[in-house]
Amino acid sequence: MRGLFVTFEGIDRSGKTTQARLLAEFLSQSGREVVLTQQPGGSPLCAEIWGLIRDRRHFGQMASLTELMLFAADRAQHVREVILPALEAGRSVVCDRYADSTVAYQGYGRGLSLDTISRLNEAATEGLIPDRTFFIDIPVEEALRRGLGRAADRMEMEQAAFYGRVREGYLRIAASESRRVITVDGCDTVDRVAERVRADILRKG
Repeated sequence: MRGLFVTFEGIDRSGKTTQARLLAEFLSQSGREVVLTQQPGGSPLCAEIWGLIRDRRHFGQMASLTELMLFAADRAQHVREVILPALEAGRSVVCDRYADSTVAYQGYGRGLSLDTISRLNEAATEGLIPDRTFFIDIPVEEALRRGLGRAADRMEMEQAAFYGRVREGYLRIAASESRRVITVDGCDTVDRVAERVRADILRKG
């Protein structure tokens, strides 16, 4: 039987990485074999691609289409090398970011064609859709309070307006795919957010 595939999404500093780790720990303690991974950078080759994307030296220089293609390359490698083998072996996979990130960041954030992104995501994921996606939602002002904009990588150097567009993209994704995407208030405590995530997973079985 194929394993459970869960993804976490949200703007930077939303707390999604923490929640992905907590869910992976919970599933493992419940007796499941779990792979906790991330996009981008979820394998040695993917880490090299992510290094190109995040390099501060490329801020203001990397074309948006180049960025999109690099994320697609990372995703294709990650799905083929890490995610699919784990799922086919019956393991649960918890992934920090997946295809929705590209729709939100490169589509709504950068203004690239959503149709182009959809086609690239379909190819890169080989049609693999998460069983559940948790969108950890926080206002941009809260992300800034948590340190967004002061981080080292190129993506987090963007202005608040960019992250406002990204958040709007996530809200639209959640509204249009409400059967898959669960929106969770990331301004709540870490424990309460984790409880909400666990409760939904237990209901889903």
